[in-house]
Amino acid sequence: MTPSDVWPEIPYEGWRDTKNTLHMYTQVIGKLRLALSPPEPQWAHTALYVTARGLTTSPVPFEDRVFQVDFDFLDHAVSIATSDGRTRRIALFPRAVADFYGEVMEALRSLGIEVAINPLPSEVADPIPFPQDTVHASYDPGAVGRFWRALVQVDKVLKVHRGSFLGRSSPVNFFWGTFDLAYARYSGRAAEPPPGSGLIYRRSANAQQICVGFWPGDERFARPAFFSYTYPRPEGLERAAVLPATASWSDEIGEFLLPYDDVRTAADPAKALASFFSSTYEAGASLGEWDRAALEGNESTAAGSPRNAGR
Repeated sequence: MTPSDVWPEIPYEGWRDTKNTLHMYTQVIGKLRLALSPPEPQWAHTALYVTARGLTTSPVPFEDRVFQVDFDFLDHAVSIATSDGRTRRIALFPRAVADFYGEVMEALRSLGIEVAINPLPSEVADPIPFPQDTVHASYDPGAVGRFWRALVQVDKVLKVHRGSFLGRSSPVNFFWGTFDLAYARYSGRAAEPPPGSGLIYRRSANAQQICVGFWPGDERFARPAFFSYTYPRPEGLERAAVLPATASWSDEIGEFLLPYDDVRTAADPAKALASFFSSTYEAGASLGEWDRAALEGNESTAAGSPRNAGR
């Protein structure tokens, strides 16, 4: 496998329509977990997780059983498996979100799983209810596969970075609302969400945190990038020096951003990415007056060394 296969090109414009359709597909599946899983802080019960073939809900409880839904981005299918041994498989190909939604719900009913979800997409502009969405109907298997391979690499680096932190942290989550892969470290102190915040923000911004992750771009920033933010934002964070040199503060988004292509083409992509995660954490934790001595393990070895960062 060549370096370009390991860290593939995923230009935003080249797969925007497929990305938007896949985003809606993941929302359909993610809302199943939201509807049935026990609530956890900062919406941890809603996320999907990267696997060796795609994304998964992990086991979701239903009555006296559990079921699991997996996206397979090698064979391009969605599989539903129950703890009593039954399965259903749904092919992924270019078709409207409305059709995908209908087939998923029918497959669940055939397995004896009756679940009602909110059919209105979350955290997107101009949402179209799933049963009515015939706008999003693109699916390029090659583009989806490249995006998933990027997620695999980013997931590995995020988990190494997470492992060096002794305080509370979230799992490495794929959030289907914002369509990003991220995790957060927490200082242990509460935070006050901004006045007028909606339910999603109130439940996610009620703890002091530093979040790092990756997303494939959107209309505001039309290229894939890594991000880092500290909440609440400490005074002077936007002026902090972070690594690598191509990382910068975005006033529009209110986060540090590092273009994916700058990491993909680096001599050691994992090491370059680890330096971004570590340096932005150090800036936020220092300016935010976190108790770093109590919260951190061997940060320099675990998160930044060539020996560990690529594993």
